[in-house]
Amino acid sequence: MFVVRPAETSDIPALEALAGIAMHGVHTLPRTRKAIERAVVRSIASFASCPEMPGDESYFFVLESHAGKPLAGAAAISATAGAHGAFFAFRNDVLQQVSRDLDISHNVHTLTLCSDLSGYSQLSGFFLCERNRAWPQASLLSRARLLFAAVAPHRFGDKFFAAMPGITDAGLRSPFWEALGRKFFQMDFLEAERMIEGARNRTLIVELMPHYPVYVPLLPAEAQAAMGRVHAEGELPFRILSGEGFVPDEYIDIFDGGPVLRARRNALRSFSASMRCQVADAGGAGEAPPSAYLVAAMREEKFRATVIECSSPEWSGQVSLPADARRALDVADGDAVLCVEL
Repeated sequence: MFVVRPAETSDIPALEALAGIAMHGVHTLPRTRKAIERAVVRSIASFASCPEMPGDESYFFVLESHAGKPLAGAAAISATAGAHGAFFAFRNDVLQQVSRDLDISHNVHTLTLCSDLSGYSQLSGFFLCERNRAWPQASLLSRARLLFAAVAPHRFGDKFFAAMPGITDAGLRSPFWEALGRKFFQMDFLEAERMIEGARNRTLIVELMPHYPVYVPLLPAEAQAAMGRVHAEGELPFRILSGEGFVPDEYIDIFDGGPVLRARRNALRSFSASMRCQVADAGGAGEAPPSAYLVAAMREEKFRATVIECSSPEWSGQVSLPADARRALDVADGDAVLCVEL
């Protein structure tokens, strides 16, 4: 039995251990002890707040096993990506160029630095141990953030995005960064990542990145081929979020060229397909074959989510939870939970 819950100060050593095994330059999990402490303290304050509209709140979650094992993963979601400034990305644009004298007209692919995503709610910080053998746990960890947003929609915007890690080689060299970012930052990809800690919203980006469109045909072929491609470490969360309703479209990351997945709230399964149910006795299961469901407690500050096998609660409005699931969610008969099929 795995459960997703808000991070606590007692989790900091375990989170530091997770950060120690996460691949640098690929995962946006906070790296240093101080960064982890800041993220946890900020998350605790965010859960305790009562915002009337999305602000600078950031919610940090951990995945734990009730078998007493170390933390199995972590993930985060921010109310607004640009709460402390603008969130920058490259937008894929097309410029039409016409010469009437030569009777030539063609389109040119360009990248434009923009802050279009600043008002979106952002998913980040996803990291999971044992990724190759943990599909239910990975889906639970990733989608629990959206179930929390469905439980507390007033805390988030109507639009969400997640920046996926782009292509890097075995030495964590990014072809996209080498072709573009290095020219303006004069530093290695990992050094730049450490400088901004994955925030993508620091003033230095505005000061150093090109303000005019970048003509993609002028970039090396290797850099062009890397644009919009996902690093192997990001394929699992990419599949999960794609199944949830996210799509890659017109934005890429300014550092490694990875795709940015976007979705409106109503297009996400955690909102459109989730059902509010009441906890019922486990002995009252229906006759239909059981399926795997994500189940979340309908609480904000003490939010919990887990995965169970149960009959569909669609018609009865009730979900039968075994004793271990009740303990994991801290719920009893009659309590409200949110359910969505895995």
